[in-house]
Amino acid sequence: MSKHSTLIKPPKALPHHSPMESVLSLLRLTDIEPDLFTNARPLWHPPGARGIFGGAAIAQCLSAAQATIPPDFTVHSMHCYFVLAGDSSIPVLYHVERVRDGRSFITRTVQARQRGRPIFTTTLSFVKEKSGGNVKAEHFVPMPTDVRLPITKPGEPHTKKVHNWIRARGRISDHPTRDFPPGDPSTTTTTNNNNDDDEPQHTDNHQAHLSALAYMSDSYFIGSVARVHNIPRISSARTIERALAAFKGSVDEKEEMRAYLERLAAEDAEELALTGGADDGRRIGMMVSLDHSIYFHNPRSFRADEWMLAEVNSPWAGDGRGLVIQRIWSKDGILIATCIQEGLVRLNQTRQHKI
Repeated sequence: MSKHSTLIKPPKALPHHSPMESVLSLLRLTDIEPDLFTNARPLWHPPGARGIFGGAAIAQCLSAAQATIPPDFTVHSMHCYFVLAGDSSIPVLYHVERVRDGRSFITRTVQARQRGRPIFTTTLSFVKEKSGGNVKAEHFVPMPTDVRLPITKPGEPHTKKVHNWIRARGRISDHPTRDFPPGDPSTTTTTNNNNDDDEPQHTDNHQAHLSALAYMSDSYFIGSVARVHNIPRISSARTIERALAAFKGSVDEKEEMRAYLERLAAEDAEELALTGGADDGRRIGMMVSLDHSIYFHNPRSFRADEWMLAEVNSPWAGDGRGLVIQRIWSKDGILIATCIQEGLVRLNQTRQHKI
């Protein structure tokens, strides 16, 4: 791991913080800019990926934006673009722009930068609590009931759905951490609310759960395009070795990653066998996310450290790109998020021999 992956030496993990809160924690750099933040801890670079995990950029941008709004506003949508691959060996700076502060809605843009260049950009909209009135139009898609079998049944690609149970590891703390002296390496926080004395104070830590949900929303997402076409994510032992060769981590972390990748390869083989799908030899050449949108529903009605069901399907793929749609329900069956992502999905091409 690089010694310069954070701007300031990573602080000690707070005992009441979950691993997810520690991973997503930010430092506020008020001495440089009032709405400037940086990652408090190194960001994960998945083996075989071009850069840092996209979910980390999504979640930390959300955390930075949440730090600039009153506590009675909650995010309802964010629209993101992946511009460049993030480098896990250097810090990320998050610049928040206060686009508009209205009575019912607040708009923020956040740009993640490395070496002065934007690697990720997002626009977020926040809505004031209980601003919709007492009389409402309400409905939601119910949670699937036949989710015990994780294996996709045979069918046309656009009809296949992938189900995953997800949750943040460790219990997320129940109370938000208050502001700390800017740049103080002894303390950290996942959110830094603009806690003016005349603003109503919330004692729940819903912002941390929203950031954790945003982080997990990018897991196995665009990869679902390959799964509905029965294209394995990991095609051979050589693929694993190449990924491990580029993996930045300790010897123990590398062994853990090897076991993880071998488990993914085994899952691919098992799924292919159980669905009766045929391996036609097609392989992924490049797969990266291009954009990512999240619509948050019922933001205070779930905990990200409890089980949630994610259902992903792909309505379209073509011209080297793929589109995926994800719905996420709480363990109580409440629809809490709808996500849409388009990504680059290029397959290895057969070489054409010259005549």
